[in-house]
Amino acid sequence: MDIEDLQTFVAVADAGGVSAAARRLGVSKSIVSRRLFRIEAELGVQLLARTTRGAALTEAGITFRDHAARASAEIDTARETILPSGELRGRLRVAMPLSFGPTHFAPVLAEMAQRHPQLHIHTSYSDRFVDLIAEGFDCAIRVGYLQDSNLIAKRIGPIYGKLVASPDYIKAHGSPETVEQLVDHQALMQGTEAWQFMDGDKIVTVQPQGRFKADNAAALAAAAAAGLGIAWLPDCITHDYRASGALVPVMTRYPPPSAGAYVVRPPGQHPTRKVRVLTEMLIEHFARNPDVWGLDR
Repeated sequence: MDIEDLQTFVAVADAGGVSAAARRLGVSKSIVSRRLFRIEAELGVQLLARTTRGAALTEAGITFRDHAARASAEIDTARETILPSGELRGRLRVAMPLSFGPTHFAPVLAEMAQRHPQLHIHTSYSDRFVDLIAEGFDCAIRVGYLQDSNLIAKRIGPIYGKLVASPDYIKAHGSPETVEQLVDHQALMQGTEAWQFMDGDKIVTVQPQGRFKADNAAALAAAAAAGLGIAWLPDCITHDYRASGALVPVMTRYPPPSAGAYVVRPPGQHPTRKVRVLTEMLIEHFARNPDVWGLDR
């Protein structure tokens, strides 16, 4: 049985469809379909039930998927073991935030590509919430407070942030001194998120309200500097604004708890070596370059 056929079946099973698996594997949908046909013909059973929404595992497919995944992982481990000097090859698809990715994470990917000339790195920069499984990504970098999900996360470093506003906004509307006063102000947000603050050892959660929203932290910083409201933003985004006086911290008695940057990946038994290496390089990058992140605490 061809190992590529096994890996393709596992990719389709995990991604829930041929299209997503083809994107993850970097091949055409027709190639994925041919591989699935071969493996089902060889086994003599149907592993996947095709639907209008993708593909669902049959009972036989559910049983076979775990065996196929283990066999594929063993082959991948064996291949990696015999590669010279820990060399990586194949393709790594990474989703990164547009707000931080090009400036803060891209240098790490470039360094990784230099170290491993046979590795193909495909990166998507977007602040939208990417579905790793459906869209065929090996991993993603996420910043902030992680939402509950079935994804596996590894923290790579801290992200500190502050509430900030422009002097003009404060002059016109005042500066909130307590959490209760904050709800009376215009909040600049990415969506309908909650904001958290430390009141001594206790975490207080607030549902801010506002008329200006954007899915990009740099856009929110610009809106705050223009006097549209108060924003919770990472220090590395507002550092230059604060240095020039365009933005100033507010409600400093109640600091937000530190957030984090994470590598998240689809659930599975073990991360691929490519994801492990990227994670290790990002952890090292955080430790080596704290000033780049504006960690001026």
